[in-house]
Amino acid sequence: MPLSLTVLGTASPHPQPDRPCSGYLLRGGGAEVWVDAGPGTFAELQRHTDPARLTAMWISHLHADHSADLLSAVYAFAYGGLTPPAPIPVYAPEDCARRLAGFFGRPDVRFLSGVIDLRPLHDGHAVQHGSLRLTSRAVVHDTEAYGLRAECQGSVLAYSGDSGPCDALTELAHRADVFLCEADIDRRREGERQVHLTPEDAAAYAKGARELLITHVGPTLTREAAVERAAALFGGRTSAAREGETRNF
Repeated sequence: MPLSLTVLGTASPHPQPDRPCSGYLLRGGGAEVWVDAGPGTFAELQRHTDPARLTAMWISHLHADHSADLLSAVYAFAYGGLTPPAPIPVYAPEDCARRLAGFFGRPDVRFLSGVIDLRPLHDGHAVQHGSLRLTSRAVVHDTEAYGLRAECQGSVLAYSGDSGPCDALTELAHRADVFLCEADIDRRREGERQVHLTPEDAAAYAKGARELLITHVGPTLTREAAVERAAALFGGRTSAAREGETRNF
């Protein structure tokens, strides 16, 4: 199966009508991976696959707009009749286990061991599912955060997650077919730590990629304005990720 990306949600920092927060379904090499689990994305995921059949879940960081629907998934798997045939690996920052356990008022998440298998990410973390290889790189944010490079049979998708300017983004995007990149902010603010990207930042880090796909556009921008600004600098094919769209490459 060729590498494909289905957009489940792109909103920042909260879901909107018909626009969940960040989430994507990545398919390739016999694997199906839910990438980021923002609010509303678990419902959208069910439009495209049976969640119990997921090969893995991958979470870039633990801000709610990228991870809150892990709770929806856990409830579905444990109590809602969508129990997977084997525990689904969840690749996420290390604190994910503590946070999930805290929500349920438990000392740890061993009570969920029949449905999910939490596996901490680290810089350079690499895992293979079928012929789909997932490599994580630490990126700059105000919490532990990762970008992703997915490779399958010669096709490459790179994903920024949420990130401020950093060299890891250039490395992730190098020779990627598509660079899925956030453009959350309208401009950088002097004196503030930069934990998100402008459209121009996204374009600059995408220079090594064939195509730039803008996502996670914040409330101070429109998707149209973000794409126009990024395209002016990137020079190649530039578009906005939109809910329900599937891209094969």
